Amino acid sequence: MHESPEGNGQELQLLYKSLAAEYDLTETLYTFGAHSFSFLSVRDSYALLDRISPEEFIKDEQMPYWAEIWPSAITLSSYIADELSLKGLRVIEIGAGVGMASTVAAWKGASVLATDYSLEALRFVRYNSLRNSVTFENDRLDWRLVKCREKFDLLFAADVLYERVNLHPIVTAIDKLLKPDGVAYLADPRRRLAEQFLELAAENEFSITSFPRKYIGGSKDVAVNIYRITRQKNGQ
Repeated sequence: MHESPEGNGQELQLLYKSLAAEYDLTETLYTFGAHSFSFLSVRDSYALLDRISPEEFIKDEQMPYWAEIWPSAITLSSYIADELSLKGLRVIEIGAGVGMASTVAAWKGASVLATDYSLEALRFVRYNSLRNSVTFENDRLDWRLVKCREKFDLLFAADVLYERVNLHPIVTAIDKLLKPDGVAYLADPRRRLAEQFLELAAENEFSITSFPRKYIGGSKDVAVNIYRITRQKNGQ
């Protein structure tokens, strides 16, 4: 759903001012589906490590992965723009980071709920939705304990398979959040953990189709797989 840039101008400016007071920001242009987007993120995500107290790390082991736009997110967003028809569909993104895939999905006509565990990330999600003149919901979600009762047509996730401890919770989250005929799309830079995740998903009666892609940009090209995940039919 598209919003009026004029109507959001004041909130956009206030939010940018608030974020700029706390972070070293960078805003980058991307083109998806022949449309130009602009996304705000943190210039150096590693600089945020000092903001995490030992107590917080022990509790959640939460790293500031959300603050950076990763090749998998760019690749998934390109796939969404070029390959998927989303008009009228209800979509959730888990581990949304700064909300790139959610923004593109909303631009494609989906009704989107962008989620992340980090409350800091959700402020960037809101900014980027306003900056790109689309509107969608955002909320905190812990994939280790999914409390959302709504079921979705599609689920998107980019670069979430980075910790072994997350693999089973993500499979469970997909199962809880998708409608019976729903589809999940996960983008991953071919980490070894992805193989373990796919085995676990298959054990939980999901079928997986892999679409190999390549992110060309930055200092080097990155091979990215997009996994299409559906429930097995009739036990097959």
